[in-house]
Amino acid sequence: MSLTANNLPQHPPTDPAAVPEPGPQARSRPEPERLARAALSRLGEPGDATLGRWLARLDALDVVRAIRGDAPAEQLGVDSARLAAFRARAVDLDPVADLERVRAVGGRFIIPGDTEWPSQLDDLGEGRPTGLWVLGTGSLRLLALRSVAVVGARACTAYGAHVAGDLAAQLAERGWVVVSGGAYGIDAAAHRGALAVGGPTVGVLACGVDVAYPRGNTALIRRIAEQGLLVSELPPGEHPTRFRFVLRNRVIAALTRGTVVVEAALRSGALSTARRARDLNRHTMGVPGPVTSELSAGVHALIRSGAAAVVTDAAEVAELIGAIGEDLAPQRSGPVLPRDLLEPEAARVLEAVPATAEGAPVERLARQSGLPPDEVLQRLYELGSLGHVERHGAHWRLVRRR
Repeated sequence: MSLTANNLPQHPPTDPAAVPEPGPQARSRPEPERLARAALSRLGEPGDATLGRWLARLDALDVVRAIRGDAPAEQLGVDSARLAAFRARAVDLDPVADLERVRAVGGRFIIPGDTEWPSQLDDLGEGRPTGLWVLGTGSLRLLALRSVAVVGARACTAYGAHVAGDLAAQLAERGWVVVSGGAYGIDAAAHRGALAVGGPTVGVLACGVDVAYPRGNTALIRRIAEQGLLVSELPPGEHPTRFRFVLRNRVIAALTRGTVVVEAALRSGALSTARRARDLNRHTMGVPGPVTSELSAGVHALIRSGAAAVVTDAAEVAELIGAIGEDLAPQRSGPVLPRDLLEPEAARVLEAVPATAEGAPVERLARQSGLPPDEVLQRLYELGSLGHVERHGAHWRLVRRR
């Protein structure tokens, strides 16, 4: 039997979810759903499939009741080892303390249904975050409406850092919010690029929003919180693990309109963000690098497989993810040469004039161009007035440029 509202362990109305009561110094008690989701954010890892299935059918309050009850594993639709792990963690849950802790540093905990909740995260289905711990003054929903992820290698090259920073700055100047993971390398360069031009940026962390990780980015993470937002699925005080970095990538992919990978080796974690973006029908883009660089091999593989579009600057990114017909990149072309301005017939005659000192007579140029001799002669004089050809006796030749 799977978990349903009808087979949940029942608790008295005075003890919803059996979570601890606030201490004497606490503020007014949060609503039960928020309190329960705060508890679940510590109970399971980000994107926990079991919790996701339960939350798809039940209120968070009922899920907490079920875990803290005494129903057998088979009744709840989960294996006994997994349920035992949930119940072991549930012993020490204190969501009130977690909410107070994040509030003390100026943060908050948002859940589905809040006005600040970005609805695009619902595309993750059962992998949707239980809730998000947010630090910063902006609205996550509004900032995410026009956002783009810039991700890549931690051990990036100078080329990669320059490109990521410049791209992020250009995007910010165009009114786009840059989202990344707050890590070393490309992430840090992207955040710094947006901050440098006064743009907001969002850091999606694999640890609590009150934890500065990596420590070398402490000052940067502080600036992100001041000028943008820090976001995490993990409650305050939690530290990152290898798997948490991978799991948070799905949030970056879902939150934004598209993902740009600047540098990534073949086994780079940044590629998982690109793959999730593609699976979620978001735009996936890659910045090409030197063909001799291993740190660009993953990006090149994405592009070669058709999983990512090539982009080289913010205008090209905006054209893909922006409003149709409004964010078009400028048409790229080389310099306009004098020959480009010639009428088609004049251009055909000019192409027929040989690049030799003796040149050629009108009759030969007529055969070469396929035009009547009289028209060829007329065009030759036009070309002569423009400085392209000159007459030498009965022959015409190209003017030699000095």
